[in-house]
Amino acid sequence: MIYRIFICDKNLTGQQMKPEWVDFLKQAGAEFENNQVASFGNIQREQRMVNTGLVLFDLSHHGLISVDGEDAADFLQGQLTNDVRDVSQQHSQLSAYCTHKGRMLANFRLFKRDDSFYLRLPQPLLESILKRISMFILMAKVSMKDSSDTLVKIGLSGPTSSEKLAELVSEVPNETDDVTQANGLTIIKCAGELPRYEIYGELEPVKTLWGKLDVNAGSAGAGVWESLDILAGIPTIYQQTSEAFVPQMTNMQVINGVNFQKGCYTGQEVVARMQYLGKLKRRMFRIHVNSNELVTPGDKLFSKDSKSGQGTGQIVNAQIDSNGGYSALAVIDIADAEAGMLQLHDENGPAISVQSLPYSMEE
Repeated sequence: MIYRIFICDKNLTGQQMKPEWVDFLKQAGAEFENNQVASFGNIQREQRMVNTGLVLFDLSHHGLISVDGEDAADFLQGQLTNDVRDVSQQHSQLSAYCTHKGRMLANFRLFKRDDSFYLRLPQPLLESILKRISMFILMAKVSMKDSSDTLVKIGLSGPTSSEKLAELVSEVPNETDDVTQANGLTIIKCAGELPRYEIYGELEPVKTLWGKLDVNAGSAGAGVWESLDILAGIPTIYQQTSEAFVPQMTNMQVINGVNFQKGCYTGQEVVARMQYLGKLKRRMFRIHVNSNELVTPGDKLFSKDSKSGQGTGQIVNAQIDSNGGYSALAVIDIADAEAGMLQLHDENGPAISVQSLPYSMEE
């Protein structure tokens, strides 16, 4: 067989935010740290208002990989955990990319705009994931590239977000993961206790929308948006946890991130075996960490009564809780989570309490 890689010649390095968008955000009061918006001047106020108010977010900390070509759908179908045939300009999905051993290298939101597929993932993971997936293009007529600077990315959340958005665009998606293409914008409804949306578009349409929404909305940084993901029980794989979990450990099968009828993809055999023949010994829980010290993805959990030789578990995502300490998602040995008495790091570490998820684990 002859192998051929059909990929654009653009380099694979992570791209920066559009300078015009950075200037726009700075004028709106954005404060930057590590090439992302840390806050709009008062992170404590932003954390409090997100539960009750209309809030705008810059989502430039998310990277975008675009996938084009007549074989794009078939190629992605053989790589990702979900059924790519369900993705259209009206519907997006969560999905994951695994090793041959079924361990997640990354997870994504996959959506379509015009004729292109887009994989939305953390910017620091983008280069390595793009390079790895591109190795398997072979003879397929597919091109992949870092398109992080092609579309501006923002988020909107709050009790009145649906109504306010409907006043400004011709169509708003009604159900979780549904998409509308309106006013030059791609609008995706995300899971959450409050209505919230990811919005993608060219610079000028997004600036116009932001300006109109900003009349009634506050603004918040990247960490506050991830707090909403944590409340919704939606995991994000970062560099620290890449290859740490099979999808079921992070509840991906419960949040419609895995399709068990789609057929073969990288790692499918292991993922399917876990679903039908194995017994899941650990899964993702929402927790509170009683600590003011930094809690980060990959941090280990401890239980003095743990019988697991692999340790009790580890943090998937964590953000400061507006009521103190940290709110987090963690993959934990189920027996240890049910027994309680969890701590961060070791027996002298901060206490951890298990909290409820917004969805049922019944399958």
